[in-house]
Amino acid sequence: MVLPSFKSLGTRRRERNLENSDGVIDAAPVAPRAPVTGEASSDRTLTHNHDPGVNIKRATRTRKTWVLISCFFFFISVIFLILTIIGNINKKAVVRDTWFFYLDLTNIIPVSTGGSITLVNSLARSLGLHDFYQIGLWNFCEGYNDEGITYCSPNKMLYWFNPVEILLDELLAGATITLPAQVNNILDLIKIASHVMFGFFLTGVCMNFVNIFLAFLPLYSRWWSLPIAIWTFISALLTTAAAIIATAMFIIFRNVITSQGGLNIGASVGTQMFAFMWVGAASSIFGWLIHLCLSCCCASRRDVRTGRRKGSKKAYGNARSEEKERPVAGSRFRFRRRRTTSDTV
Repeated sequence: MVLPSFKSLGTRRRERNLENSDGVIDAAPVAPRAPVTGEASSDRTLTHNHDPGVNIKRATRTRKTWVLISCFFFFISVIFLILTIIGNINKKAVVRDTWFFYLDLTNIIPVSTGGSITLVNSLARSLGLHDFYQIGLWNFCEGYNDEGITYCSPNKMLYWFNPVEILLDELLAGATITLPAQVNNILDLIKIASHVMFGFFLTGVCMNFVNIFLAFLPLYSRWWSLPIAIWTFISALLTTAAAIIATAMFIIFRNVITSQGGLNIGASVGTQMFAFMWVGAASSIFGWLIHLCLSCCCASRRDVRTGRRKGSKKAYGNARSEEKERPVAGSRFRFRRRRTTSDTV
């Protein structure tokens, strides 16, 4: 390949002098120059990569900011999901007040009491039952209104609350109570939904914890944005699905157990537990939305290095000011060449 020829300053001056005197310049053919090697060739090399004056970290600061925000959302999600998971596992403060469902049997009306029943503080205690039962993800706790929680069942994987079995085991001999007939119809539904909810909550909190560290990968290359967006979508889907299942199941359970007002059975859902799990689910969704947007917005460090995107304009402030100070020599690019003895005027 024939390289372009360059004229020294002395040669251009002589040509201008001839042009001024004669008005014509002899167009003598210029012999092709030999390939330049070594140090001289490096002076003419033109690199189309990013401007050496650009600050890559400054150019990608917007993307890094959103990555940090997503990490914050995932961290919040992990904290609140952990509070949801450990709710009601013991009698300690905060934990004992965090439950999915509260069953109040203080004033339950029995069908029969038998001859050996002695009336005590409440009808439930007279029948051998506890005043209240509260349900968590791993177990249930029971107690009396004047004493608080007296017993929590052992933690169990894939736990589900069976009110019929528990109440029948505690009733005194000869005592009989009646629960709404619909309770027996939804026991299988409660079991399946509890198992699915349990698995989704544990998987979701583990994935959100991993998301805190994986969130930084899209900062370096846009190729990571789509896989991370899919991964965070799965974690958000699991946590949201678990929250929806818990909300629907326990609201249905509350409506069924209190459907017959003559039995004096009270029930309520845990506001604190529901707040914890929905804050965790919402934070996971926000983190996923940020990574979904990062797949097409904000320049990554690889984008800046390859010149595909510029990123923040403030990162090019020094380089652009230097370019303004450089004189323009009629062409877009300037080439440098070592001065030789033949170029001396």
